[in-house]
Amino acid sequence: MQRRHTLRSRITLVTVLVAVVAVLTTGLLALQFVRSSTADNARAQLAAQAEVLTRIPKLATAAVVSDRAELALDGTLVAFVSPTGAVTGDAAQYVDKLILARLKKGEKVSTIRQGTSGPVLIEARNTRDGGAVVLALPESSIAGAVGAASGRVLIALAIGLVLALIGGTVLARLLARPLTATATAARRLAAGERGVPMPDTRTAEVADVTDALKTLDAALVSSESRQREFLLSISHELRTPLTALRGYAEAMADGLVPAEQIATVGNTLVAETERLDNFVGDLLELARLEADDFSISPSVVDLPSLLREVSSAWLGRAATLGVLIVTQDGEGSVATDPRRLRQVIDGLVENAMRVTPSGAAVEIAWHRRGSATVIEVLDGGPGLSDEDLAVAFERGVLRARYRDIRPVGTGLGLSIAARLVGRLGGTIHASNRPAGGAVFAVKLQ
Repeated sequence: MQRRHTLRSRITLVTVLVAVVAVLTTGLLALQFVRSSTADNARAQLAAQAEVLTRIPKLATAAVVSDRAELALDGTLVAFVSPTGAVTGDAAQYVDKLILARLKKGEKVSTIRQGTSGPVLIEARNTRDGGAVVLALPESSIAGAVGAASGRVLIALAIGLVLALIGGTVLARLLARPLTATATAARRLAAGERGVPMPDTRTAEVADVTDALKTLDAALVSSESRQREFLLSISHELRTPLTALRGYAEAMADGLVPAEQIATVGNTLVAETERLDNFVGDLLELARLEADDFSISPSVVDLPSLLREVSSAWLGRAATLGVLIVTQDGEGSVATDPRRLRQVIDGLVENAMRVTPSGAAVEIAWHRRGSATVIEVLDGGPGLSDEDLAVAFERGVLRARYRDIRPVGTGLGLSIAARLVGRLGGTIHASNRPAGGAVFAVKLQ
């Protein structure tokens, strides 16, 4: 598998690229500035020299200018324009008619002419005796100064680039360190460890990631704890009927069951088998509810007719327990999956009959609440405490709480009902009746 680029390498690379671009851009601008600044300084010095030469008394011949040439800049050429317009001196080659015309008008001349070796800076000033002095400085003569300044600029830029590389590497390491530690913690979580310590960091984005992993860690601990409790509970419930089945089977195999007890033993075996079947059915239903391909087939459901079917189906069981079933009549319909809705109501009725004492009633009612339809199953049992209401639809919680106090089921029925209602697009709510007993209300739009 090809290794991906690390965040540290990416930050270093980005820092280097930014530094290189910045250095190149700054270098180009700086070199241009150095060249321009050096030329401007040379021009300013040339102009100042020309002003000095114009103040020399009796500046009347080129020889005098030559005698005073040591006052000029290195590489400067000097020419003298007489009052009659004659031009003499080394810089005479750069003095054209345009310069002479401007000098005749009394103007100061500051210009550039093209020489044999490149551009030449020209500065010309009128003298007091009606002549003029002309100074010419080829730009090639200041190349050394430009090169020296440019070299210093390049050295400074190279130092800046090296510092940027070092800073980028250090910065990448500092930024990547908490992320690397966070990734290590995440891998430990994925490997099954819990309570993994998370790195402390002042970087807000990394802190958000570590906080999310802490929350995930706590959620995994809670979820896995509940799963273990659920599996332990289910294992206990499965073991009880299996133990009975095995005991009776071994007794029958050894010939220890009298013939007159065969029917009784058979009924016991059937009952225990049904218990196992209920457990397996509930577990399969939970698996189906969590699957992505769980099917819903909505249609218009005649609600009173469906409730009468539920009542008829449970009359036999109700008669055995001495419990009455009361069903609300009337006319009404709801758009939902009839098979799934029947499954929900059956589960709630079964739960209600388990806690309702003999002589009491289980009621199945429905009514409109705005645009919604509410179906209620009311039992005659002891009701639910506030703590029970908060966890009524969490699988196995009420069963674990009351299995040694009153009849309980598999601990999955209410959880399945809640998931089914959610898949139908509705909500389910548990509360207590004022006269005693619990109410489970299913609200469908």
